[in-house]
Amino acid sequence: MRLTEAALGTLAFCYVTGAATAHEITARDDPGKPAAFDITRADATTDGRLATFIMEVRGAAGSVKPAPTGKLQGAKVDAYVWPTRLDPGAVGFAPGSGILALAVTAHPDFDDTPLFDENADGVLDNDGARWHSHWVVLGEDSACAGGLKVRDIAPGQDVLPATAPMLPVALDSPGMSPILNGSTVRITVPVRGAEGVAFDAVTAELQVHPKKGGTPFLCVVGVRKTASGDLSYPGRITRQR
Repeated sequence: MRLTEAALGTLAFCYVTGAATAHEITARDDPGKPAAFDITRADATTDGRLATFIMEVRGAAGSVKPAPTGKLQGAKVDAYVWPTRLDPGAVGFAPGSGILALAVTAHPDFDDTPLFDENADGVLDNDGARWHSHWVVLGEDSACAGGLKVRDIAPGQDVLPATAPMLPVALDSPGMSPILNGSTVRITVPVRGAEGVAFDAVTAELQVHPKKGGTPFLCVVGVRKTASGDLSYPGRITRQR
């Protein structure tokens, strides 16, 4: 399935009820989709300094991960993603450079959080298989089966957050640990100016380019479900009460 803002009609069959309230998104169960990625609800709140994003699925969140291949080229990534209308400049990317999304990902073949030791074994570069968080900037690309890519960049030249892992894509590794419990994925990150901003929720599969140095480096190759059904961003980040 392709996921582009220019072709929203291609997602109309994603079995969605739409926004249940002014802030959260609800969707119907779809037994035809993997239960661990079948979104049923998404929500987001902020206290003005921190924002918390929540996604609920029909099955056990995080219970499915990519099978390891033993190499970076062609490596698969499973992801729970909240695309937002926040400007990428809000978290340290170049302003206006694409769709800013928060993602919780797992990928056993590479580690893109070199500043953090998620499994507490004293080694910083072997944690990719654990669920962890990223800010990413997405852009449309017809070369990707899903219609979107993590935007290709040149480390050292493009504007990046201080905790970016210096991969050739607009990806930040802020070190905020997600909580996956039962059917729920929850992640809290520091970001200002989030109140009232529109968001959506997507479960997706990404893949590193199969050839060394190939571009796009990281493509969305499959969309398992979009909470709104059409990437229309019906959710709103509300003030935490």
